[in-house]
Amino acid sequence: MHEVTPAWALIAFPIVLAALALLAATFDSVLTAVATGRPAPLKAMSDPLREVARLVVQQRRRTFMPDILLMRIGIFTLVVAAVLAGVVLPLGDRPVADLSVGIVWFNAMEVCVWGSLWLTGWGPNSVYPLTGGYRFLAQGLAYELPHMFALITAALGAGSLRIGDVVGAQRGLWFAVWMPVAFAVYLISAVAMAFWGPMNQAVGSDIAGGVRAELSGPDRLIFQAGRYALLAVAAAAAVPLFLGGGVGPVLPAWLWTALKTIAVLAVLVWAKHRLPAIRMDRFMEVSWMVLIPATLLQMLIVGIVVL
Repeated sequence: MHEVTPAWALIAFPIVLAALALLAATFDSVLTAVATGRPAPLKAMSDPLREVARLVVQQRRRTFMPDILLMRIGIFTLVVAAVLAGVVLPLGDRPVADLSVGIVWFNAMEVCVWGSLWLTGWGPNSVYPLTGGYRFLAQGLAYELPHMFALITAALGAGSLRIGDVVGAQRGLWFAVWMPVAFAVYLISAVAMAFWGPMNQAVGSDIAGGVRAELSGPDRLIFQAGRYALLAVAAAAAVPLFLGGGVGPVLPAWLWTALKTIAVLAVLVWAKHRLPAIRMDRFMEVSWMVLIPATLLQMLIVGIVVL
């Protein structure tokens, strides 16, 4: 383990993550308002805050013979997984925890989302949440290997699993430029990881909201916050892995990191409103027949260049 960032980062990190999650929710609300033809879409910017106030005072709904403990563990684990995945990402020059195996840590924490959604779907003892949990497990089997290979490709290009070393290796050229396949696969898998946009079958409207169908009040609020935080972390990770981190002219590193993260986050939110839903059986086929071979070929090319 490398040196840990000063104590101020321990306070700044959750604030930054919460701000990014709120920004993602605001983008989503505005684009939803535009898509539905609301006359004043800018008023939708306050919708997330109104939704927070509504859910805080809403009474929790209970189903017959639920496993409340497992459900609450699943709900809180979603938030915890997003936070722990993000601690290895640089806020500017240095992350909160500068781990020598930062990429492995990031991947391990986001895999915890599998258990989170399964427990959240199992706990209410209801058909639709359980169906949503099963759907996400199938989705995980489809996206995880391409996702892992994309991360390994970035690590191979830097010759290190430490995210700071990956950033340092991009001072001459961003990995997104000479690893475009790995970057594209990462963005696709990031959408799947956050069960977002075309990959949102775990919370699909055809199963009454899926995993979150029986959630209400503070439980639903925490679950939604965890989902947006996970999306924000996925967007933030693309910056040090493929977009040069805080490297850039004139502006300080933390500002470049913020601008790049917001840009990636905007693209991911936009994808929700522009791309159609994808059936998991078809995505599984595309993943195993196209994405995995493509990332392996990209990895081979990177390996040859590095050697």
